[in-house]
Amino acid sequence: KHLPKASGLAASVQQALGIDVDVVEGSRGQFDVEAEGTLVFSKQNEQRFPEADEIITALRALGP
Repeated sequence: KHLPKASGLAASVQQALGIDVDVVEGSRGQFDVEAEGTLVFSKQNEQRFPEADEIITALRALGP
């Protein structure tokens, strides 16, 4: 269900930040964004799918 959205989000992040992005299909509609072992976004916690801009901003805040 979320794979097309996740793939689009991954492409946006990769284009904006020039970093490698992996999409790993999970189960039960779970959607998490992690960077270097840090949870950046959790659909379960937020009860919604993230916007690309908020993920890009959060990743930039983590630094290089």
